[in-house]
Amino acid sequence: MITVFGTGTGAPVPAEVLAGARLVVGARRHLASAPVPEDAEQVVLGPLAPALDIIERHLDKQDHVVVLASGDPGFFGIVRVLAERFGAERLDVRAGVSSVADAFARVGLPWDDAVVVSAHGRELRTAVNVCRARPKVAVLTGPGAGPAEIGAALRCDDRVLVVASALGSEEERVERVSPAEAAARDWGASVSVVLCLDEARVLGAVRTVAGAPVGPSRWALDEGEFTHRDSMITKFEVRALALARLGPRLGELVWDIGAGSGSVAVECARLGAAVVAVEKTRDGVERIRANAAAHGVDVRAVHGAAPTVLSDLDDPDAVFIGGGGHELPAIVTACARRARRTVVVAMAALDRVPAAREALTGAGFSCDGVLLQSSRLAPLPGDVTRLAATNPVFLLWGTRIPVSQQSRQSQKPQETQQSQESQEGVAL
Repeated sequence: MITVFGTGTGAPVPAEVLAGARLVVGARRHLASAPVPEDAEQVVLGPLAPALDIIERHLDKQDHVVVLASGDPGFFGIVRVLAERFGAERLDVRAGVSSVADAFARVGLPWDDAVVVSAHGRELRTAVNVCRARPKVAVLTGPGAGPAEIGAALRCDDRVLVVASALGSEEERVERVSPAEAAARDWGASVSVVLCLDEARVLGAVRTVAGAPVGPSRWALDEGEFTHRDSMITKFEVRALALARLGPRLGELVWDIGAGSGSVAVECARLGAAVVAVEKTRDGVERIRANAAAHGVDVRAVHGAAPTVLSDLDDPDAVFIGGGGHELPAIVTACARRARRTVVVAMAALDRVPAAREALTGAGFSCDGVLLQSSRLAPLPGDVTRLAATNPVFLLWGTRIPVSQQSRQSQKPQETQQSQESQEGVAL
């Protein structure tokens, strides 16, 4: 049996937990502060693989093994690894209070509606995009992914960071700072957790389901649910397919280029993505902000013309391009060079389709598309209905081809030629 003891934030390890243990595994600070039996082997937890092998050898001898961990070891902790290797039935887990729960308690906030994301040994950009998209986020930090790095990434976002360090100890500190202030400091190695808060929205409605809110009940909203100018808005039929191809989700960043009213940007944000909407007109920027506020989502509106303004933005996972004019090929090229996954382009002009397609394929994307023509039900006098046609729109979407697949495709002509030469040789 393996006893997994969560020390909580500064809680001592009772002697009875370690009684009879033949192996005790934990971080150096845990082992130093615990009453480890003198005859027990101690393993300082670093790389997991060697420690797991030692645990297995002791289990084969029916030894009592104790693993010491911080906080709640079942919450982004070692319980997952131990259960996968040895089976959950061999674990006796005794959870402490997690650093997340303690940090929210220190600032007097409920956290049933908080999103918790780990940046420890994981890509920081996912945590940053969650912070951009949600008003209440707890980030579990790690080397290279601490308050300074989070603050630097959120420098343009309206957020407050609560940095909780050494929770439960005499050196405990809980500090509220701006992203810029966090970026300018060296926080050391004692940070327990970072809370990222939009203070205007931290006290949301009473929740039934904890964590990130469930997705919206509907999308591809009617144009009437957005403020727009002279019907200059992506129609809901086009938006429906564009959203399906963009696949916006929590932890990702989406660009909406030539955003206009921001309808696509708002829909992506409603589905959980962090969103930047680029619009060249001042009144368009204000409409985007108003539409985002009306739908209760956070969209960063950037005033400027693409592709020039794009150089200041973080790389996106997906991009929607709904405007561009004669600059469209250059905009598509610039977006495709930086998009990690997908670029979707909506065009009303037939003449611009070949150049947009060439820009996508030239940047290493596969490309597909469709001409959308829809007719909506419309009333006529006398309680009868007609079909009212909407303007046709070309929708192209490009999906980044993995480098390995690109190299295979580039080899196909040569392989085909070699195969033909080989067949000719056999025939002779």
